[in-house]
This record gives sequence, C-alpha cells and structure tokens, in this order.
Amino acid sequence: MSAPGVAICEIVTPTLEGLPGYRDALERGWSPDNVRLEKTAREHLVRIEEDAAAFVASLTDIEAKGAAIAMPDGTTRPRLPGRLFWITDGDFCGSAGLRWVNGTSELPDYCLGHIGYSIVPWKRQRGYATAALAQVLAEARKVGLDYVELTTNPENEPSQKVILSNGGRLVAPREKYGAYGEGEELLWRIDL
Repeated sequence: MSAPGVAICEIVTPTLEGLPGYRDALERGWSPDNVRLEKTAREHLVRIEEDAAAFVASLTDIEAKGAAIAMPDGTTRPRLPGRLFWITDGDFCGSAGLRWVNGTSELPDYCLGHIGYSIVPWKRQRGYATAALAQVLAEARKVGLDYVELTTNPENEPSQKVILSNGGRLVAPREKYGAYGEGEELLWRIDL
C-alpha cells in the first residue's frame, strides 16, 4: 500500500491492448508532444488508422531506425535511440519518452532533453508526472546514462516542480534552438 498522496501509476511499454486509451486521449485533444501539439496528435491518429500494429511498434526504437524527426520549423534531424512509455493507473494517463545517444550522456543541440512527459488534462495534479519521471530515470540508468537533461519553458512551474521532486537542479537559462522559435528555455539536470 502506498502512502497518502503518493501517485499510483506505472510506465509501461505500449501495446495494441492499450491503444484504445491512447487513441481516446488523442481524440479528446491531448498530445504526447509538448511542441507540435495538435499536429502530432493528428499524425498519430492517421498512423493508427493506417496500421495500428506498426504504429505501436514504432514507439520503441532503441536502434534509431525510424524516420528522421520533424522539427517545428519543418526541417528534420536524425532520430536518436528512444522509447516511449505509456503512463497508466489502470487507464491511460499520458506518456513519457526517453532518448539518448549511445556511449555518451550528451545530446545534440537540437534535442530538448533526454526525457519528455505529458499527462492527459483529466489526470493532472495527482503526482503522476512525478512518479512517471522517477520510473523513467530508472530506465535511463539501464541504458547507461550518467545524467539526464530536461528543458522547460520559464513559466512552466508544474513541470519544474516535477523535475525538482526527482532531484533535478537548474543548470541555466538558454536560448531555444532555432527550429523551436525564439525565446528562452530553462535547462535542468538530474544526476543518476
């Protein structure tokens, strides 16, 4: 039994059996992508309709064999090894992604961070992002990372609290990579 106020959720590898919950969340306006939002949601719905099994299989790509990554400005960049996890409490709650470069903890400049996460609006403020991030950190250790970096917008205090709750520290504000537009973002690090 967990302590009061502790989220009861887990990260799982996506499956066809769990796909209806993911599809429902997309149809309700949620997106696993905090940058390309609706565009990514629409693309995922089309891919699910075309070939659900191939879509689910594409969410785990530890060899980076998938297509290049589409940037918000329309350019593309090489795919990194990565995994997408679904967050569940018995029902679909959101997703968390982990990406890395084999043999190093460093990332290319176009990458927003090792880990990204998004909770569906109707499951927020339950501690799920904090619990999911802790579980993804364990996966990051398994792929050999010494630390992970994450970025947030300066005004995204809920995400900053999630990172701080998992031992994160603010590294520095920095200018966004050009493909993401202008402005500042905050760079965070969690040592593993």
